Amino acid sequence: MIVYNITMKIDPKIENEWIQWQREEHIPEIMATGLFTENKFFRLLEQDETEGITYVIQYFVPSMEAYNRYIELYAPLLRKKASDKWHDQFVGFRTVMQVVQ
Repeated sequence: MIVYNITMKIDPKIENEWIQWQREEHIPEIMATGLFTENKFFRLLEQDETEGITYVIQYFVPSMEAYNRYIELYAPLLRKKASDKWHDQFVGFRTVMQVVQ
């Protein structure tokens, strides 16, 4: 199992609207690709929030091939939608992890 981990620091002024957008639009769009089996949405605690509030969204995908398919076919458009909507009110970085059992 592969975990696509997205960590974002957002401007507190957009927090409620951004959470709603994530839950109602963005996460459902990513899940609708059919490549991910589940997702989890977190707010990081015990963080310095002077520059924003940190959230993490994890998407679980069965293989690197499926992950790469998402990156090639879907990620560019979905990232552009987020950038067009929120402009410079967030910053994010992505990591890919493998579940160790």
